[in-house]
Amino acid sequence: MKRTIAIVCGGDTSEFEVSLRSAQGIYSFIDKERYTLYIVEMRGADWHVQLPDGTKAPVDRNDFSFRLGGDKVVFDFAYITIHGTPGEDGRLQGYFDMLHIPYSCCGVLAAALTYDKFVCNQYLKTFGVRIADSLMLRRGQSVSDEDVIGKIGLPCFIKPGLGGSSFGVTKVKTKEQIQPAIAKAFGEAEEVLVEAFMDGTELTCGCYKTRGKSVVFPITEVISHNEYFDYKAKYDGESDEITPARIPDELRDRVQKLTSAIYDILGASGIIRVDYIVTEGDKINLLEVNTTPGMTSTSFIPQQVRAANMDIKDVMTDIIENQF
Repeated sequence: MKRTIAIVCGGDTSEFEVSLRSAQGIYSFIDKERYTLYIVEMRGADWHVQLPDGTKAPVDRNDFSFRLGGDKVVFDFAYITIHGTPGEDGRLQGYFDMLHIPYSCCGVLAAALTYDKFVCNQYLKTFGVRIADSLMLRRGQSVSDEDVIGKIGLPCFIKPGLGGSSFGVTKVKTKEQIQPAIAKAFGEAEEVLVEAFMDGTELTCGCYKTRGKSVVFPITEVISHNEYFDYKAKYDGESDEITPARIPDELRDRVQKLTSAIYDILGASGIIRVDYIVTEGDKINLLEVNTTPGMTSTSFIPQQVRAANMDIKDVMTDIIENQF
């Protein structure tokens, strides 16, 4: 009998549309001969299933089910592809844990930890992972221009401490840009990160592990056509993404080893993607950890799966079956 899979997308941040695109990608990747698939879209209290005939069915949040005709459909598994709250920060994971519904990604602790960029990076720093110098502000707090320049320096990045897809991010080059950039970042999240600029090669590496295997994908080299890897570079083709990266074998091996180690330190599950900047002297610096990475056909993970000569359908099956 086929398992019934919910591909859960949407969410309550600016990444809503990005999440919908990832859901379509995942729907295309999963083996439909093995599983029955439905896309579940969430925004606030509006949770609904997209039905094949184009209509929608409300989700009963008491048990994460819905009605199809006269029958009640209960999901066996949730593939979470919400980029942002509530799917990337541990909230939805806690809900599914309470309902005893297995899901695709990290548990509550790892999800909450990695969603907060400052906390995650500071935690991994204690394990010897190199990170940029940074300051964190919570809403209601402020920092002077002089402190930013003295402690972090210019240029620097000012960005939301939560969320992704480069929403609310500014590369700050002058003193006059600091406070407007902080205000912009607070428009996206309750925390703001002021982070030192690191000049180097941007790399990203995906990884997943199951009871029977450990897979670290080929590394992607990212070359933005813009000031940095912003939204247009990520989603509108304004970048070059080279997989495998044009780096020495020794550096490749170190990045892959570090990615695997970060996976284990965090107690991750499912697919993660870790972003880095390699600075002078081949120093590997962590940018951030993504526990629900983008999954459109052109996203980094599908690119890396292809470069590894693997079938994305098999990877999806690995992720799902590992939970049973």
